[in-house]
Amino acid sequence: MIVWVNGSFGAGKTTLVAELSSRWPDALVYDPEQVGLVLRDIVDVPTGDFQDLPLWRSQLVSLALGLLREYERPVLVPMTLVHPLYVSEVFGALEAAGVTMHHFFLKVPADVLERRLRARVVTHGGGDPERDAAGLEWAMERMVRCVAAVDTMPTGTIFLDGERPTADLADDLLKRVGAEI
Repeated sequence: MIVWVNGSFGAGKTTLVAELSSRWPDALVYDPEQVGLVLRDIVDVPTGDFQDLPLWRSQLVSLALGLLREYERPVLVPMTLVHPLYVSEVFGALEAAGVTMHHFFLKVPADVLERRLRARVVTHGGGDPERDAAGLEWAMERMVRCVAAVDTMPTGTIFLDGERPTADLADDLLKRVGAEI
């Protein structure tokens, strides 16, 4: 089973998955961003967004399937994925492979996301203020698209109020996926 936690930058995906992982020790945490960072070290990413690389999307799926098959444990995926074609491609490939998938989307109002993003340090250069500002700008631009993408999420997506306490969200999610803890 894959439990995909989606939502905008600043929605609380990583925090929620950390809480889930602490309660569900059998689950593996797989962050596809790591695959993107590896690819960015190897090849040029003309758009600046590794999600635009077909290789990233195929490797995301391949590694998720490998984790499921090799370790036979649930996989928690904290990843923003809102481009409709990419969502269809990735989720379609997982569905075609027969994977049980639960897709959760943390809904958070834009003003709250903006406040959260500004409150945290978006560090891409070891504390370099210019790079931090560029990282914040990058996240803010994508946040707008993420908020708008709520209406394009696939049928079956479970929307959660991302302003609720993390512990409550974890309770709800674990119940919905039938996790045996």
